[in-house]
This record gives sequence, structure tokens and C-alpha cells, in this order.
Amino acid sequence: MAGLQQTNSEKILLSWVRQSTRNYPQVNVINFTSSWSDGLAFNALLHSHRPDLFDWNAVASQHSPVQRLDHAFNIARQHLGIEKLLDPEDVATACPDKKSILMYVTSLFQVLPQQVTMEAIREVEMLPRHSKVTREEHIQVHHQQRFSQEVSYFTFLLPSCCSKVVVVYLLCKFDV
Repeated sequence: MAGLQQTNSEKILLSWVRQSTRNYPQVNVINFTSSWSDGLAFNALLHSHRPDLFDWNAVASQHSPVQRLDHAFNIARQHLGIEKLLDPEDVATACPDKKSILMYVTSLFQVLPQQVTMEAIREVEMLPRHSKVTREEHIQVHHQQRFSQEVSYFTFLLPSCCSKVVVVYLLCKFDV
């Protein structure tokens, strides 16, 4: 049941983002990973609710995703009181961490107007479920799944008080 609730929350959040960024042709948010890596989605989301804070064209014309991300995070911190929870370099990748993006977008959702139409939710439900996965992404997912199975095996063999420490150590050691 918790998984279903999370899916619905993500759907509503994605609907809100898409509805908010609809008037920005350079922005097409379809997920909580790669759609955010160039920095345009964060800036469009902010600009759609607070156009008084910055010139959209000046930000959109910046060549560096890191600069655009840094700009969005600084605007959110200075004007909305949202701490800079993400490093631009960590987001400006082919596949940024979904949970980190969700956490930050949820922070924006909490301070910006939150009206979501049923039309926007239906639009999200019609998005393709699976995007085209590159060979590198497939290998990365395969390694993560294999690593996850190995971690499960190790935690099964250890007493519960030790398993969390081992998992954290393994996650840090293997950079997962």
C-alpha cells in the first residue's frame, strides 16, 4: 500500500511540475531524474511562480547546466528559504538521484502555489512508462541490482544491529 501511495504522490508532484512549466518550450519534465539535469526545469518551476525574481531568458541562455542549477538553488535559498540540499555537480549528470530530486521538488511544492488540475494528472498518466535506456544505464542498473542482492545476503547473515553498519559501509565503498 505504501508503494501505491508513493506512486500517487509522485504522479501529483510530476503533474504540478508539468503544469507549472507548460509555458517553457525548452522544458519537458517526464521523470524525476534526467529531466532535471540541465537545470532548466528547476529554473522554469521557480520562474513560473515567481517571475519577478529573475530574467528567464538570461538563465535559459547560460551554456552550463551547473550554472543554471546553481542559479536555481541560490534563488530558492535566498527567496523561498529552501536550503541548498543538492550540489549542482551531482544533478548535472545523465541520471541524477531520483530520491534527491524528489526531496528537493517536494520542498518547492511546499512553499509555492500547489494547484494541480485533473487534466495535468491525466497527462502524466499517459506518459510512457519506460524511457529508452542506454547501454551504460542498463549496466549500471544491473550492477546495482546485483549489489543489492549481495547486500541482502550479507544482512541476512548478520545480526540486525550490525547489518545497517555493513550496508552503509558497502554503499560508501562501492559508491552506490
